[in-house]
Amino acid sequence: QVRLQESGGGLVQTGGSLRLSCEASGRSFALYPMGWFRQAPGKARENVAVISWNSGDTYYADDVKGRATISRDNGKNAVYLEMDRLKPEDTGIYYCAAQPKGGWNKVAFEYEGQGTQVTVAS
Repeated sequence: QVRLQESGGGLVQTGGSLRLSCEASGRSFALYPMGWFRQAPGKARENVAVISWNSGDTYYADDVKGRATISRDNGKNAVYLEMDRLKPEDTGIYYCAAQPKGGWNKVAFEYEGQGTQVTVAS
């Protein structure tokens, strides 16, 4: 059974930073892109960042560019998301995902985690 397990969410103050981790089990994603998307209350899901299998290419949503860094460790079958200068509008559930089905700007993955809550207090 394939599982993507996120960790690292929580309550953060505006201007603070966080690091989310995701470890996959059940199969290797070493040859596939992985990423993060989020869903804010009352809003549609949106991709945050995606990284290619060899870390050579990345995608960032416009509203996190310059504040987010996605990375991965294929040996650990893991992907990470670091964000700083957090804003209240970054609040939401952050999901780890693997194997995009289409363009990296679309929230469409073969595998998704259960999500971890991030709350940015104003």
